[in-house]
Amino acid sequence: MQSHALKIAPGEIGFDFDGVIADIAEVFLRIACEEHGYCSFTADDITSFQVEECLNMPFPLVEGIFTDILHDSLAAGLKPMPGMVEVIKTMTNQAAVTIITARPQWQPVADWLDNFLPAQTCARINLIAMGDHDGKLDYIRQEGLQYFVDDRTRTCEILYDADITPVIFSQPWNRNRHSFHAVENWQEIRAMVCLADSGSIKK
Repeated sequence: MQSHALKIAPGEIGFDFDGVIADIAEVFLRIACEEHGYCSFTADDITSFQVEECLNMPFPLVEGIFTDILHDSLAAGLKPMPGMVEVIKTMTNQAAVTIITARPQWQPVADWLDNFLPAQTCARINLIAMGDHDGKLDYIRQEGLQYFVDDRTRTCEILYDADITPVIFSQPWNRNRHSFHAVENWQEIRAMVCLADSGSIKK
């Protein structure tokens, strides 16, 4: 199912953080190469949400890299997904934007958002760090959202079963594993969400 079939009001949709708002694969692979010498992998090699299942890297190393990213995303060099900044800025002109992350720590995500988004945009972002990949549903209901963008197939399955419409952000670890509405990038999110400003996204 394709994302263009949906037309969503800005206040009805929420977003996951890693893999949707922020490019977690890029920073993981860069750290693995630059700091640990594992330079042969690309994002297309990450075919499982559990990275250690698809990359020939020791589990403690995988866990350690992700821990460093989660504790200080700015120091790790985590980058925004292309086009995200412009779309979120436009959305917050019309409604508050909810970001729900399975990360257990709120502050590193808030610091990251403060670094990449204007203060007036951050003031209109409702950030929830809840520490459980399978627990987002309660928060999505609490915020009154009807749609949610995530890169994790299992999360989308849970939401679908609860009558929340999932939109999966296409990544190598979820491709060909679902039949949900999908977006490839933030240009497609912009086309899906009914925004007053129809200007183009800078690449």
